[in-house]
Amino acid sequence: MRIGVIMGGISTEREISFKSGAEVMKYMHRDKYDQVIPIMIDDKKDVIERVKGIDFAFLALHGKFGEDGTIQGALETIGIPYSGCGVLSSAICMNKSLTKTIVKQYGLATPDWITFRSIDEIDYDALNRLGYPLFIKPNHGGSSVATFFIQNESEVKSAVHEVLKYDTEAIVEQYVNGEEITSFVLNGEVFPTLLIKANKGEFFNYESKYHEQGAKEEVVEYDEELQNKINEASKIMWRELYCKCYVRFDMIIARGVPYILEANTLPGLTSASLIPKSARARGMEYPELLDKIIEYSLV
Repeated sequence: MRIGVIMGGISTEREISFKSGAEVMKYMHRDKYDQVIPIMIDDKKDVIERVKGIDFAFLALHGKFGEDGTIQGALETIGIPYSGCGVLSSAICMNKSLTKTIVKQYGLATPDWITFRSIDEIDYDALNRLGYPLFIKPNHGGSSVATFFIQNESEVKSAVHEVLKYDTEAIVEQYVNGEEITSFVLNGEVFPTLLIKANKGEFFNYESKYHEQGAKEEVVEYDEELQNKINEASKIMWRELYCKCYVRFDMIIARGVPYILEANTLPGLTSASLIPKSARARGMEYPELLDKIIEYSLV
């Protein structure tokens, strides 16, 4: 089987994608596959031509065109299987507001929120009801790019203006004070929970995620009742968001309740990223994790 590791792309997370792709190339078991080929994507028009001749596309893309169902649809059209979630799940999970609407419908807690598509739509009365501080970020995006922690009304307009440079819609989310965790699910199985503590910045922002010593990430086992809530929430989201192969769910734990923040269908995949750390806690090293992603994607 000839595997193409697709990286780069056109989103604001392009550089992170290159890091994920380089690590996948470095650690993938060469003896199990006929060939492992790096495929750099610089434009949407590149895709069809560049994937010719491969048997499987390992997606190391993040954000727009990589994680939103677009490239998944293109690959399905030409009959090339790919890693991770399908078109529908990818599109749903890329939209934070839609994801939150669905999980709330199934009885899961999520911070209250509102979305704006222009500066003129900003509803300050609605924001006051949410209460400050607030998070303002792109509704379709990741890696904490253009994410702002707002303390009062005077900061709102400039933050929304900046977010709309990156996305067509800004999501404003209620601040929930608690512990930030992430839950990794592989082929329907919930793996060990990771607790995240930012060493840089006020929250787990871009600097904390990608700078050396930016955050402390450690496996945590909560008391049985709370851990069961986290695991059950992960299983509900896996099912109702139509996930496949692997996904990472981000949450805040507050007052014994897991609050759902978002779902990541193509999360960071360097050997030091969150999901390989969770897998390692279960005894699965990074090269084996890559093999499992390929195996489960082909089912």
